[in-house]
Amino acid sequence: MAASELYTKFARVWIPDPEEVWKSAELLKDYKPGDKVLLLQLEEGKDLEYRLDPKTKELPHLRNPDILVGENDLTALSYLHEPAVLHNLRVRFIDSKLIYTYCGIVLVAINPYEQLPIYGEDIINAYSGQNMGDMDPHIFAVAEEAYKQMARDERNQSIIVSGESGAGKTVSAKYAMRYFATVSGSASEANVEEKVLASNPIMESIGNAKTTRNDNSSRFGKYIEIGFDKRYRIIGANMRTYLLEKSRVVFQAEEERNYHIFYQLCASAKLPEFKMLRLGNANHFHYTKQGGSPVIEGVDDAKEMAHTRQACTLLGISESYQMGIFRILAGILHLGNVGFTSRDSDSCTIPPKHEPLSIFCDLMGVDYEEMCHWLCHRKLATATETYIKPISKLQATNARDALSKHIYAKLFNWIVDHVNQALHSAVKQHSFIGVLDIYGFETFEINSFEQFCINYANEKLQQQFNMHVFKLEQEEYMKEQIPWTLIDFYDNQPCINLIESKLGILDLLDEECKMPKGTDDTWAQKLYNTHLNKCALFEKPRLSNKAFIIQHFADKVEYQCEGFLEKNKDTVFEEQIKVLKSSKFKMLPELFQDDEKAISPTSATSSGRTPLTRLSAKPTKGRPGQTAKEHKKTVGHQFRNSLHLLMETLNATTPHYVRCIKPNDFKFPFTFDEKRAVQQLRACGVLETIRISAAGFPSRWTYQEFFSRYRVLMKQKDVLSDRKQTCKNVLEKLILDKDKYQFGKTKIFFRAGQVAYLEKLRADKLRAACIRIQKTIRGWLLRKKYLRMRKAAITVQRYVRGYQARCYAKFLRRTKAATVIQKYWRMYVAHRKYKITRAATIVLQSYLRGYLARNRYRKILREHKAVIIQKWVRGWLARTYYKKTMHAIIYLQCCFRRMMAKRELKKLKIEARSVERYKKLHIGMENKIMQLQRKVDEQNKDYKCLMEKLTNLEGTYNSETEKLRSDLERLQLSEEEAKIATGRVLSLQEEIAKLRKDLEQTRSEKKSIEERADKYKQETEQLVSVLKEENTLLKQEKEALNHLIVEQAKEMTETMEKKLVEETKQLELDLNDERLRYQNLLNEFSRLEERYDDLKEEMALMVNVPKPGHKRTDSTHSSNESEYTFSSEIAETEDIPLRTEEPSEKKVPLDMSLFLKLQKRVTELEQEKQMMQDELDRKEEQVLRSKAKEEERPQIRGAELEYESLKRQELESENKKLKNELNELRKALSEKSAPEVTAPGAPAYRVLMEQLTSVSEELDVRKEEVLILRSQLVSQKEAIQPKDDKNTMTDSTILLEDVQKMKDKGEIAQAYIGLKETNRSSVDFHELNEDGELWLVNEGLKQTNRLLESQLQSQKRSHENEAEALRGEIQSLKEENNRQQQLLAQNLQLPPEARIEASLQHEITRLTNENLDLMEQLEKQDKTVRKLKKQLKVFAKKIGELEVGQMETISPGQIIDEPIRPVNIPRKEKDFQGMLEYKKEDEQKLVKNLILELKPRGVAVNLIPGLPAYILFMCVRHADYLNDDQKVRSLLTSTINSIKKVLKKRGDDFETVSFWLSNTCRFLHCLKQYSGEEGFMKHNTSRQNEHCLTNFDLAEYRQVLSDLAIQIYQQLVRVLENILQPMIVSGMLEHETIQGVSGVKPTGLRKRTSSIADEGTYTLDSILRQLNSFHSVMCQHGMDPELIKQVVKQMFYIVGAITLNNLLLRKDMCSWSKGMQIRYNVSQLEEWLRDKNLMNSGAKETLEPLIQAAQLLQVKKKTDDDAEAICSMCNALTTAQIVKVLNLYTPVNEFEERVSVSFIRTIQMRLRDRKDSPQLLMDAKHIFPVTFPFNPSSLALETIQIPASLGLGFISRV
Repeated sequence: MAASELYTKFARVWIPDPEEVWKSAELLKDYKPGDKVLLLQLEEGKDLEYRLDPKTKELPHLRNPDILVGENDLTALSYLHEPAVLHNLRVRFIDSKLIYTYCGIVLVAINPYEQLPIYGEDIINAYSGQNMGDMDPHIFAVAEEAYKQMARDERNQSIIVSGESGAGKTVSAKYAMRYFATVSGSASEANVEEKVLASNPIMESIGNAKTTRNDNSSRFGKYIEIGFDKRYRIIGANMRTYLLEKSRVVFQAEEERNYHIFYQLCASAKLPEFKMLRLGNANHFHYTKQGGSPVIEGVDDAKEMAHTRQACTLLGISESYQMGIFRILAGILHLGNVGFTSRDSDSCTIPPKHEPLSIFCDLMGVDYEEMCHWLCHRKLATATETYIKPISKLQATNARDALSKHIYAKLFNWIVDHVNQALHSAVKQHSFIGVLDIYGFETFEINSFEQFCINYANEKLQQQFNMHVFKLEQEEYMKEQIPWTLIDFYDNQPCINLIESKLGILDLLDEECKMPKGTDDTWAQKLYNTHLNKCALFEKPRLSNKAFIIQHFADKVEYQCEGFLEKNKDTVFEEQIKVLKSSKFKMLPELFQDDEKAISPTSATSSGRTPLTRLSAKPTKGRPGQTAKEHKKTVGHQFRNSLHLLMETLNATTPHYVRCIKPNDFKFPFTFDEKRAVQQLRACGVLETIRISAAGFPSRWTYQEFFSRYRVLMKQKDVLSDRKQTCKNVLEKLILDKDKYQFGKTKIFFRAGQVAYLEKLRADKLRAACIRIQKTIRGWLLRKKYLRMRKAAITVQRYVRGYQARCYAKFLRRTKAATVIQKYWRMYVAHRKYKITRAATIVLQSYLRGYLARNRYRKILREHKAVIIQKWVRGWLARTYYKKTMHAIIYLQCCFRRMMAKRELKKLKIEARSVERYKKLHIGMENKIMQLQRKVDEQNKDYKCLMEKLTNLEGTYNSETEKLRSDLERLQLSEEEAKIATGRVLSLQEEIAKLRKDLEQTRSEKKSIEERADKYKQETEQLVSVLKEENTLLKQEKEALNHLIVEQAKEMTETMEKKLVEETKQLELDLNDERLRYQNLLNEFSRLEERYDDLKEEMALMVNVPKPGHKRTDSTHSSNESEYTFSSEIAETEDIPLRTEEPSEKKVPLDMSLFLKLQKRVTELEQEKQMMQDELDRKEEQVLRSKAKEEERPQIRGAELEYESLKRQELESENKKLKNELNELRKALSEKSAPEVTAPGAPAYRVLMEQLTSVSEELDVRKEEVLILRSQLVSQKEAIQPKDDKNTMTDSTILLEDVQKMKDKGEIAQAYIGLKETNRSSVDFHELNEDGELWLVNEGLKQTNRLLESQLQSQKRSHENEAEALRGEIQSLKEENNRQQQLLAQNLQLPPEARIEASLQHEITRLTNENLDLMEQLEKQDKTVRKLKKQLKVFAKKIGELEVGQMETISPGQIIDEPIRPVNIPRKEKDFQGMLEYKKEDEQKLVKNLILELKPRGVAVNLIPGLPAYILFMCVRHADYLNDDQKVRSLLTSTINSIKKVLKKRGDDFETVSFWLSNTCRFLHCLKQYSGEEGFMKHNTSRQNEHCLTNFDLAEYRQVLSDLAIQIYQQLVRVLENILQPMIVSGMLEHETIQGVSGVKPTGLRKRTSSIADEGTYTLDSILRQLNSFHSVMCQHGMDPELIKQVVKQMFYIVGAITLNNLLLRKDMCSWSKGMQIRYNVSQLEEWLRDKNLMNSGAKETLEPLIQAAQLLQVKKKTDDDAEAICSMCNALTTAQIVKVLNLYTPVNEFEERVSVSFIRTIQMRLRDRKDSPQLLMDAKHIFPVTFPFNPSSLALETIQIPASLGLGFISRV
């Protein structure tokens, strides 16, 4: 694509401006080729016509998109040119307050003239180990890159810091050296890094001064080499200096100062040690008052003097040498005050006894007269004679100043030499990093020799810089296999040739200096004659013949020739130097020893390395006559040589460039002057870097980044599996000109502007997509609006249509039904009009309807009346006719009826006389009779009912009658009583009469009493009223006092509560601070202790150098034991003799098989001894049990007791014998002659063989004794024949008792089989034993069989119960099966992924439950097996006794033939006391097996948590039980030391540290729980309280263990921090958990780490997996839940702190999308806390700063309301952090907006009253103080079993 196509309407460009350098404008119409004018609009709205250059027709520079403004690397800009660079730097500096920016390989640093909190140790730690492109630009990033490349490439590095005076070069170099000193450390304990940093205050005091541009300007150049050893730790340093500005010693311009050291001396003049210097105020000295500004604001010279002296002391410069330095400096000040008096024009004198000169001579130790003479005279030497010539006052003043400058320069060089000696190391230097702090390009109104040398040095450095940039570009192209085409770049070799070539400026200057009468004017003429019009870079000013102009790489500079020769010669009168060399002050002559080495102020011996000289970097070789030759060298010649050596050094290293920019000349903070910035950018080569980059392919993308960025420009069919081919195909379609890009091996290279074109295409595509999205969204919004409008319209239509319908109805009503129309019309119009209309309508209706009705009525009425008339007429006619007819008919009827009646009468008369008549009459009577009969029946029924009622009434009447009778009788009785009462009434009336008399008498008395009472009442009321008034007053006073007391009490209570709350909070804070301080001190103590141990081991290794070979260890040691194990077991008594063996080459081969057999035999002997001891214990218990039976059978029990005592004595003697033999065996094994120990014939071998023989013989004897004792017991039983069955069956009774003790059916079955075997003989008992004893035994056996049968029945019942239980289990299994089928059916409905996950989860749960059940069953089976074994031994013993009883009846022959069964003597199960017994000599073995060699993983998986702690505490309990304080102390000390050794050896293993933290805490809890203190015994059982310690108070050891636990906890935190730290930034920030949210912006040369996850990239899942691993390990180890919460809280704090710190240091991470990523990641961490039930651990609160930072990235940041919301939301962030995030906020897409500067200032104003830490970063190394809450164990000590896997067979449970 042609560049001109980008100049379309609304495109933004840069146009030149005389004030702002570049101004931004916008095109108002498209540019077409051939246009001569561009129509532009400036940002302020002004229209402008920009005319193109008719010759070049160059278009103005295009402006970069806003999304690229503020980039970390200038090479990431699409358009690389001067205005883009300037604008990007200004935006970063002014808007974002960022002073560092990358420009390819250059770090551009702008001096902020303000202290920034970005150089602390936390920032150093944040940059340490990071890639350069991953973090924001910083001087620390450059230093880290240099350090990393030195270690990686095995190549020396150099950091070149350049810039103008006041640009911050010295500060940048200082911070780079501080970084190296912090991250690398020193290789020895000499604190070399502190010495390197301490050299800075010394060099600043003697080499820095205040200028008009800078308060601390370096007036010399220096190159510091920091040396490193093979492990890349600092071992020393070396400094070279260049071109000290000596003229400043004697002259300072206005508002400038001399070197700082002079003012520091004057400020410290009142110190006692400085009295002899006779100093005063700086204004008293000529050399310090010329600038008129002796004080720097904010700088205390006295304090700076103390720092300088402290630095000198640290560098080993003794006090005497320091005072010598100060004497010389004070002498220079006094020398400056020496005044001259003119005698004439050619001579001068010094006043006699001139005080300044006398002070100078006293301080320097020189003769006053001699110095006075040579200050006013000089010696002239000719070929024939030498004579002395007086000099004028001006010459004397110049000579004095030259002497002062010379002395200061010599002193400066002397200090540099001795600083180098102090920084030099005897260790061989492996590599170094050089830091070059050198002056930048300078141009002033008057430029002299100093500016010429400075600019010459910058020309050389610029050439080296250009070549390096060019070389890097070439390497990058070749690495990517891109065709290399030569890039034209500016080469300043012609300018360098003009200066340093033969007949160059320096050559001509040196030549002129050699001329006797050479002057500046003659030198200028030579320059004009040689170079004018011959060299294009050399020019002559028009108006001057004493100046020349050189065209440097940065600018043209005019140099004034005046003073060049004098400064180049640097002449000092030799006679004055000789006077100083003859000084009595020893240090002064050392300054002028050019040929011999000065004495070291540290009295250190020479290390064999000649230090570099001050101005010449080459070491002197001490040839004869060299001094005179060197003395003749000019300053320019020396400077040229040192510069060549510097360039050789830099070319041999990998350079890193830091360009310091001075933003303004007035030292205003964060003020940017575009003109000054452009000048410096041109001068320091930044724009040249841009130009070189822009000439080739400046924009470079990896294929993956290109694909991710421009995926939107591809179609689905274009996307292939091969990303590289995909990118190629797309680019060929997008950019038709193939010269605009190149495909590299891993990257795509674009020419300038092509990325901007792609960005334009991308923006257009996104804009089109946005338009489509907007279209869809707007369509959706408009559809919603349409639906709302439609709904509203429908409603309106409904009403309108109703209105229209009413109107239409009205219209229809007018035509058809006016009533309906009127009705609906009047509903719509106003109510009043509606009524009127309605009334009118009704009237109309009424009239109309009336009219119609009347018409209809009239018609009907007519018809009706006509009908009526007709009716009446017809009726009348009908009636008339009817009447006539009726009258006629009636008449006819009458006639007829009369006739018929007559006839009927005749017939009746006849019938009356006949029978039929009567019959007819009788028929009616029968009916009547039947009716009467029916009535009679009904009456009978009614009668019966009435009779029943009557009967009831009679009963009722009778009962009432009886009642009345009883009432009557009662009334009669009452009457009688009334009569009696009447008599009583009479008597009472008499009594009443008497009482009335008494009443009257009483009333009279009462009246008198009432009168007296009234009188008394009145008096009392008066008194009461008085008292009430007084009481009221008292009550009021009391209430007032009570109210006052209540208020005071309330106030006091509130005050006390507030004070109590405040004091409580303060005490809690103090407690936490004290705990943190104590734990930090403990951490430091442990570190020092480890260091002490390491030094001790190193000393031991140095004193005792081990010989070749290996050490022998005890046979129980592992064969592949590490050296640490050997060294940790020096205290073992058994190993001491074995460690002094000869080397392995001299050893006789060891017969290991024989040795193992002997060892096995010793173990068997010990087991037999233990078995015998168990038998002895059992016999003793049997004796105690059988005391009650001994009284009944005294004779028998007496014999048994004798037998038992005899047996016990034998066992005791045998035990002693075995102990002696064991001791002899150990003694023989521990003899020094180890090689012959196992050889046949050796003492140990013979002892073993003798013991084997004796033991075998002893076993045979014991077997015979057992048989004899059995026979004796049988004979005793035969001798006693009791008559009673109970007595005769003693043994059987015992057997029955033993059998009754059997519980298990298997035991009974085995016993029954054993009894049958004993009865296998078929001989008749009566025949074998005539006395009947065997018969009795047989009877007993029968009873036993019956008993066994009953037991078998009970077992059968129990078996049935078990079968029932099994059926229940089967049923439960069926239910489980059904549940599983339901789950399976549910899973089948899920999608495949969820189904797999659910099935896996279910399977894991099932297997876990099965494992737990199997483990429980295994434990139960183990217990059952142990129990069965014990019972089997008991039954075997009983059966053996029965065999003895049967053998008595067998003949001797049969006894011989029968095999003899071995007798096992079981031990009764003891009631353990929860103690473990061990021998003192086994302590080291205990510690070794339990601590040193224990593998945490096996213990954590297979055994109970905290088992080692329980075992150790049970051992302590036994020692306490024995009251053996030595044993307790020794065991606890060995335990603590061993744990420390294990942690020192395997301290980086999380499992080991977690395991021992858990066990240490459990051990501490056990010591508390069983201490006997009431506070710790609340949760104990009664049995646990019995186990408390009885003899010792171990509170002090508890404190020691608590300290040890704190140390282990801190070590655990460090371990998990080391594991988590590499994952945090990648997982929390860089990895895209939500894919596609974060965009990829164009990057520059410093590539960022890609956010696309590779195979080795950590993700959030990696962090969660690691957290799960930590949590599971801690839970397996049985760590206290509260302690786990503290560990999790610490882990989350580390995650949050490191993430936030990186966010604050990475501008590319501060975006809206990254805030979303962070919030999602934090939610995942919170979900993890919920899953682990750790939400109350305080871990979530530690993430609050990170959460708020993420919210801050996402919230709206525009209005004041937004600012208020941000201030209230971000309460966990400091003001510095909030402002930093807002400054760093960077839009990833063009649609986001930047945060305005005004908004940030609003935030700052709102937060100015907040009191928080000014620190920017969180302290990621902070460890919360840990506490160990008491957590008692419910585990009973007596139930703890010691597994054999621990190898603790030598301890026994007690």
